[in-house]
Amino acid sequence: MRITTSAARRRRAGYTAAAALLGLLAAAGSPAYAATDGSVDRVPDVPPSGHAAPAGTAGSAQGAAQGAAHEAARGASGVPLGISRLAEGAGRQVAITIDDGPDPRWTPQVLATLRKNHVKATFCMIGTKAQKYPELVRAVAADGHQLCDHSVDHDVTMDHKPVAYQRQQILEGKAMIEKAVPGVPVTYYRAPGGAFTPDSRAIAAASGMRPLGWSVDPQDWSRPGLKAILSAVEGKLPQQPTVLFHDGGGDRSETVAALKEYLPWLTEQGYRFSFPARTAP
Repeated sequence: MRITTSAARRRRAGYTAAAALLGLLAAAGSPAYAATDGSVDRVPDVPPSGHAAPAGTAGSAQGAAQGAAHEAARGASGVPLGISRLAEGAGRQVAITIDDGPDPRWTPQVLATLRKNHVKATFCMIGTKAQKYPELVRAVAADGHQLCDHSVDHDVTMDHKPVAYQRQQILEGKAMIEKAVPGVPVTYYRAPGGAFTPDSRAIAAASGMRPLGWSVDPQDWSRPGLKAILSAVEGKLPQQPTVLFHDGGGDRSETVAALKEYLPWLTEQGYRFSFPARTAP
């Protein structure tokens, strides 16, 4: 029997509202080139604003609605939900990012190398380490680097956990960093292992942090050797690259050695240093 009652119409309206909410959580920006990092949602993204299906196709209305939801989500905090993989600015800009610290042995060496080469970077800090070494968080901020939340304790399985757990990891990690340097903003969130979800991106953006990925990964954390690291970061670079390094999680002597060679090389190649894009799609 067909249902034609007003209750049925209200039910259909409820389905439409639920679909719009899911679109809001799932909407994200796309990079200008194929992502080379692991920072992708574990469920498919929907087309962001400006990437809707062509007019006249079955998906065009859906794409337009999802694009509108994306813009509404961005307007709430001013921070896009899309994962940033581009350096700010135009032309030969590069963003250096440093993960998994702070570490009492390696962070000071990385800071000294950056300072010598007049480079500002973005430090993605683990909350428990920021809590343990607040003086290093302050040293990073004092040198003019940007701060990034890398969760409470670097759980790379976060994308398989409940939304409440993801929220706790993101917001408490941010709070731990902020406690070390009151008044200094934490402007990015990088998911451990790049394991973003639409929910984690929405949580980060709502708290003022741009979801942050990368476009060049030398896997320095695995200690592949100085030559391998340099080969990876000096190869064919994408436009406005965001390069991933580490100052925590183990022996980072190869990373420090690589930065000492890589940063002058970038300058010689005509690159300028900036931070990852924060407000652009």
